[in-house]
Amino acid sequence: MSSGNEQKGMNRKEFLKIGGLSALALTAGAAGVPGNLFSGTAFAKENDKPDAKTNGEAKLHFNSDGTFKIVQFNDTQDDEDIDPRTVQLMERVLDEEKPGFVVLNGDNITGGTDTPAEVKKAINNIAMPMEERGIPWAITFGNHDEDSTPNSGINEEAMLQIYRSYKYNKNENGEKGITGTGNMNLLIGGHDSKKPVFNMWLLDSGRYAPKEIAGQDFEGYPTWDWLKNNQVNWYYETSEALEKQNGRKIPSLMFIHIPLWEYRFMWFASVDGRTEADHARAVVKHGIVGERNEEECPGPINSGMFSAILERGDVKGVFCGHDHVNTYCGNYYGVMLGYCGSTGFGAYGLEGAERNRLRGARVYNLQASGNDVKVDTHLVFAKDYGIDLTAN
Repeated sequence: MSSGNEQKGMNRKEFLKIGGLSALALTAGAAGVPGNLFSGTAFAKENDKPDAKTNGEAKLHFNSDGTFKIVQFNDTQDDEDIDPRTVQLMERVLDEEKPGFVVLNGDNITGGTDTPAEVKKAINNIAMPMEERGIPWAITFGNHDEDSTPNSGINEEAMLQIYRSYKYNKNENGEKGITGTGNMNLLIGGHDSKKPVFNMWLLDSGRYAPKEIAGQDFEGYPTWDWLKNNQVNWYYETSEALEKQNGRKIPSLMFIHIPLWEYRFMWFASVDGRTEADHARAVVKHGIVGERNEEECPGPINSGMFSAILERGDVKGVFCGHDHVNTYCGNYYGVMLGYCGSTGFGAYGLEGAERNRLRGARVYNLQASGNDVKVDTHLVFAKDYGIDLTAN
């Protein structure tokens, strides 16, 4: 999410906890940036990496046994002097899980990177764990990625070109004419086929709400951003085009930084209810596992994305970050809604000695069988690898 100073009217002290490793399964069916600031990094020239067509051939592929693994890191959120435990955690997860793809799902860097060189170094810190291992990866943007832009002059569009300069990065410039930076989808083909078996949607959920709309400010409302109608329409139309091209709906996961309102509805199995009894009903109804240590922090407007997802029926899970100390996941009317939690040791965590207990990553195990793909997901934590959790 963001620092406490930005959380106007939001209660971060409500601790509603439920144990578990947040494991859940569902079956899916029918820039002016200086170059080479660092030596020893694996960069590709910009013109060597043309955009792949969103409705084109798959650039990633399932293994011969029909499996594919994705790792999600969220809220690495540090400056050029990154907490070394963040990098250590990333490296340990990658070495243990050996994923076919990694998504850094927003708030990748934060304030304090006050020059172009510092921005590049901050990005390099979180890119190299994948680059050194030759693992394909991509990012989405969160609300903190431009915190240093007023000082550094490097905005998200320029950052995207830095990310794209890495050899194994799969980001594209993004769909033109819609809100946000780098909105894209990425297809995964079969082991020996370029025909897509699975799809990933990577969307920019924005930063903060405008100061006002129609002369009315947002006092009393959450002040984060939301997916815009043109992004929802782009998802819907691209999903339809993929179905038309392939003769079937392509199952997928969607990654956004800021959660949808439906996360909170799921936790309580209610729009208005906020009681323990409501949550107890939700645990049974939606199969919720994991922890909720702060209120969800969506924007003031419901984007309608979840309605579009239900209508299309191809997105089997929507996963976010933003709220660092939430790790829960559930099945909300056939769609998994889940958090990753915070990977970055430099970002806020739980209180006191528990500050770093939930530092970790989310793992997705995909199993293809014909036109179906089973998606199993679980969390891994720094404590699982013996990483120092001493608060600082």
